[in-house]
Amino acid sequence: MLKSNSFFRLFSRVAVVSAMAAAFIFPSALSSQNTASNANKRKITVEKPDLEKIRKETLDPHSQMYFPKLMAKYNRNDTTMTSEEYRNFYLGYMFQEDYDPYRTSPYSGVTDNLREKATHSKEEIDTIRKYAELALRDNPFDLRQMSFLVHVLKERRKDMSAKIWEYRLEHLLGAIKSTGTGEDVDNAWYVVYPMHEYDMVQLLGYEATDANFIDPGVDYLTVSPDPESGRKIPPKDVKQGFYFNVMVPQAQYELKHPDDYAAEEAIGESTSTDYAPAAEDDMPAEE
Repeated sequence: MLKSNSFFRLFSRVAVVSAMAAAFIFPSALSSQNTASNANKRKITVEKPDLEKIRKETLDPHSQMYFPKLMAKYNRNDTTMTSEEYRNFYLGYMFQEDYDPYRTSPYSGVTDNLREKATHSKEEIDTIRKYAELALRDNPFDLRQMSFLVHVLKERRKDMSAKIWEYRLEHLLGAIKSTGTGEDVDNAWYVVYPMHEYDMVQLLGYEATDANFIDPGVDYLTVSPDPESGRKIPPKDVKQGFYFNVMVPQAQYELKHPDDYAAEEAIGESTSTDYAPAAEDDMPAEE
């Protein structure tokens, strides 16, 4: 249990704060996402991913799903890129040499002070766009930066650029949704970054209120409907929480950050609140 706890604890310190700070971003992007979904009629097929198959295919230069091929297709805004290709692109990133679930771009926090503003000046928008695009070159799966970029591009009336990034965001989130239902451990959603857990619940109109750690490699976010999301969830459809599979990110974190992981394990052991019965010699004497 400590492995799951220490892994998620490390990320949740940043994730909870960041999710709250960026809460206003997703509604603007998602309002037209539903329209785009209806327009292209691409139905998301939900199926538990075969990670070993995805690993082999995204590392095989002769495969249609070879990761560099998918990356090239993605970067040139190829609209023929299928849902299955997006799924392999997203999940296959976990098996690439430069993948690191704890990696953050040095550009990602530069414009944090501008996130809470409802409107921005032309100069602010240009600054946000510059650093968001730099962050996304460094990490193409930073959904938070992508959503913020869509928001300011629409504000600046750069509609074509906004649609390109919105299309990418929609299909990457669709890749996550294709991995399960999020309703139980067996159908947990697979994410390449724990931060994407918060992005997903926000996408669905919720806000995360608590996080639980389920062994092995499964996280559970307790949620409540977010009235500021702009999405009305019928009372009969309201969920109490969602499950996320982070087994591969957890394993990669332990592999690539052994010192940090060891430190987290030590913290987990030193702060454990597990009950241990007192020895007989320590028991108070009966009166």
